[in-house]
Amino acid sequence: MPVSQLRIAMLSAHSCPVGKLGTKDTGGMSVYIREIACELGQQGHLVDIYTRVHDPEDRQIYELNQNARLIHLKAGEDEEIHKLAVYSHLPDFVGNLENFRRQNDLQYDLIFSHYWLSALAGTYLQQRWHVPHIAMFHTLGAVKNAFREGDYLALDEDEPRLRIETERDLLQKCHHIISPTEREKEELIRHYGASSEKISVVPCGVNLKQFKALDKAQARQYLGLGNDKIILFVGRIDPLKGIDKLIKALPYLRNIQGLRLLVIGGGEHSQHEIEQLRKLACNLKIENSVTFLDLVKHEQLPYFYSAADVCVVPSYYESFGLVALESLACGTPVVATDVGDFKNIIREGETGYVVRDNVPHRLADKIALLLSRPSTDKKSAQLIRATVSKFSWSNIAEAVIRDCQLVLANYLIPVS
Repeated sequence: MPVSQLRIAMLSAHSCPVGKLGTKDTGGMSVYIREIACELGQQGHLVDIYTRVHDPEDRQIYELNQNARLIHLKAGEDEEIHKLAVYSHLPDFVGNLENFRRQNDLQYDLIFSHYWLSALAGTYLQQRWHVPHIAMFHTLGAVKNAFREGDYLALDEDEPRLRIETERDLLQKCHHIISPTEREKEELIRHYGASSEKISVVPCGVNLKQFKALDKAQARQYLGLGNDKIILFVGRIDPLKGIDKLIKALPYLRNIQGLRLLVIGGGEHSQHEIEQLRKLACNLKIENSVTFLDLVKHEQLPYFYSAADVCVVPSYYESFGLVALESLACGTPVVATDVGDFKNIIREGETGYVVRDNVPHRLADKIALLLSRPSTDKKSAQLIRATVSKFSWSNIAEAVIRDCQLVLANYLIPVS
């Protein structure tokens, strides 16, 4: 039976889905929002993504794809600000969103919010519009703090009590929660007392048209890379990503000739962290084996994934793990820590390895196993790629819409 067209207001208050990927507040969540919105639009639904103005050059409306657009609203200064500072500007965000909706005579069937700040804005709008509100948190403050309390992770600041208490309150007020993993669903129940019946698990996806296996030699030639054994890291330059552990793993691989680590990610706000990582590489006398490439355009990433021999995700915490999906879609195996959904994404010993934690020698052991294999050819790359075909955005969007339809079917308009 065909699904009727839905009109969806998608909220991403603090992070712009078309911002530069790999910077401090622009990562997997931005990819998710942009891709799911475009795919929902492709399937015939109408999606408006609302975010705050991050730059004076931002146009108010960007047409992203068929039936999907991005709308910038004033909320504070027209510049990048710390995401916690967005909290005080949420009333302006909500007010300007409502003004835009009225001026353009828009009506929405439901709200789909992303991250706790957007979910808070969504609770105001669900009351005004009398429509259901579905939320995704992407990361959880209580879980991040649990990692910081461990003996193995020293990060600079706790997630504030404001976030923790707001997330707990939001779980009661939102009509439904989409979690990307069973692990996060369990964490929502354990840390926040969420109701299991209120949460569904829908994984994240990968753009199989963009991320595909390219010829390794041609990709290396295009990027100006030689015949080194290449380890790749892609992501934000953030202590939570465990990049220092990956750098510390390299000395355990000294017997591998021509080894090179490429680190993609950064931006102007990450220069201090990059300098600390450079110093670490110098202290370990491997500075010539580590290259920091700063930000890379998203459309260029398939060349790097295809050129690499292995992609490593040494994170302490991931809400899902989009980088692993992208790498595997390009036919490149992955070594990752046991976080996010890596145990369901990676086929142990076949498309990579999931290690218990990011202790350097454990990372090195699995990296060495993959580097000892014959270089990936076209056939083996296609076999690796086939293992993530079920994560196509079309499949993910269909699952999201099924949840939307179920929530709408059970929604009772509150009595005034």
